Amino acid sequence: MAGPPPLHDVLVLDLSRVLSGPYCTMLLADMGAGVIKVEQPGGGDETRAWGPPFLGGESAYFLSVNRNKQSLTLNLKHPGAASIAARLAERADVLVENFRPGTLDRFGLGYPALAARNPRLVYCSISGFGQDGPSRDLPGYDMVIQAEGGLMHITGAPDGPGFRLGVAVADIITGVLAAQGITLALLARQRNGRGQLVDVAMLDSVAALLSYQAGLQFAGQEPRRLGNRHPTIAPYDSFATADGEVVLAIGNDEQWRRFCTAAGLDALAADARFATNPGRVREYDALRAALAPLRAAG
Repeated sequence: MAGPPPLHDVLVLDLSRVLSGPYCTMLLADMGAGVIKVEQPGGGDETRAWGPPFLGGESAYFLSVNRNKQSLTLNLKHPGAASIAARLAERADVLVENFRPGTLDRFGLGYPALAARNPRLVYCSISGFGQDGPSRDLPGYDMVIQAEGGLMHITGAPDGPGFRLGVAVADIITGVLAAQGITLALLARQRNGRGQLVDVAMLDSVAALLSYQAGLQFAGQEPRRLGNRHPTIAPYDSFATADGEVVLAIGNDEQWRRFCTAAGLDALAADARFATNPGRVREYDALRAALAPLRAAG
């Protein structure tokens, strides 16, 4: 891009660790923000010990989400260290933390205390289950949130158990939405001169991913595991062939007709059962069986 990156004049104090918070601050750093990452003396961020693999003695996991940051160590339980963190927050535009709710208040580093010292501060709190409610004190581990949020209920084979997604999607989407909330709060600050609290819960973030599963509920249908199949588009699935696995992703009726022509499946193109997407979804078992000769040919 021409000129300086969009967040070049933004200073972020990063009190977060592991993934959701560090992913958020990594995104801000990628856009030019200066990020000061505060870590516990001794071991630092827990992910520094996650591995193998290690690159030059450093965890590949840690390096993957902590690029473009400066680092210092502070034991926030020590009054002197908490005072240093508070002075850094006075200079900062943004603070990001993912401690359990109420933890930083005990050190004098909660939003009310720091907003009094720096009214322009955008303070982002990331938690597993929100800042209040019956589950507020529970830790927010990615797999737990995937299970609680419903992702594992819809992931896996129809006749098998639920599976965790292959990436830590609960942590990552939380980090993305936190970064979005922070940038919107900075935009609002340009207009009114005031910072604000940005409250992002992992469970809420995962629920936001399930918008069209919620639509199934409104229609009286229970979202369920379908393997790689799409619930409302067909064919949109993976298929075993003679020389390996392939994916068919056909999103509309015109693509279906063109696919049938390219694959030499004129009889399927002419079959009224499969002429429209709703028909292909309703008759999916028959459709999949009709595609068997193509799959066997590889």
